[in-house]
Parts: sequence; C-alpha cells; structure tokens
Amino acid sequence: MSKKADRADAKASDKKGKKGKGGAGASSGPSVAAHPRASYQVRRAKGWGGMAGFGIAAYLSYKAGVPTVDLGMRAIVAGMVGYMLAWACAVTVWRQLVLAELRAAVDRAAGPNPDLIPARSESARKPAPAAEAAPPAAATPGS
Repeated sequence: MSKKADRADAKASDKKGKKGKGGAGASSGPSVAAHPRASYQVRRAKGWGGMAGFGIAAYLSYKAGVPTVDLGMRAIVAGMVGYMLAWACAVTVWRQLVLAELRAAVDRAAGPNPDLIPARSESARKPAPAAEAAPPAAATPGS
C-alpha cells in the first residue's frame, strides 16, 4: 500500500474510535443519565411536562374560540415547550441530588467524625486538670 492510503486508513480508524458512547471522550464523573433513578424521573418529567403544556394550551385556545387547526398547532408548540422546560428543571434538580448522594456516600465511607461525638473527641479523652487544693477553711469565730 502507499503512504497516502495508510494515512487515510489511520484517519478512518481514529474517527471510528472517537464515535459512540464510552469512548475516550466520555467522562468518568457523576452523570444524571447514568444514575438509575434520575434517568427514569427525568423521562417521566418530560412526558408530564409535554402533556401538561399540550393540554393547557389546547384548553385555553378552545376557550378563546381559536379555529381547530390553530388550536392544534398552538397545543403542539406548547407541548414541546413544556417538554423542554420540564427536562431542564428535572436535570437541574437531579444534578444537585446526585452530588448530594455522592457527598453522603463519601461521608458514610469516612466513618463518624470524632469531633461531632463528644465522648470520642480529644478533649474528652484528656484527663481533666486536677483542681488545685484549696487551703482548709478557717473556723469562723463564734462556732
């Protein structure tokens, strides 16, 4: 083979290696899509958001006396807007929840903080300084 063909094959294999999920470009950090409950809840929120947007727009257009074709178009557009709005809100909420779950898992793995448990803190382990002996109290006159 010629050098030109070899370079073309190398470029083609590089492009194939970069495409797809789990390639070299995939991050190994926390992800809403990889979380088992989050992906389900986001899908569910998108569905409800789309249906709510569609239904509300259709109802309001019907009450306003809009022609049927325009009513349908408004309802479809509002359904798409509701879908996107619900998706954005759900992903934003789940990002924070995934991070909070990770922080809680790290805290659990680290064990209890001895500073928060009074019986285990360093100050509780040290013996209390001995009280200085006070001179004996003198007898009061008249006793």
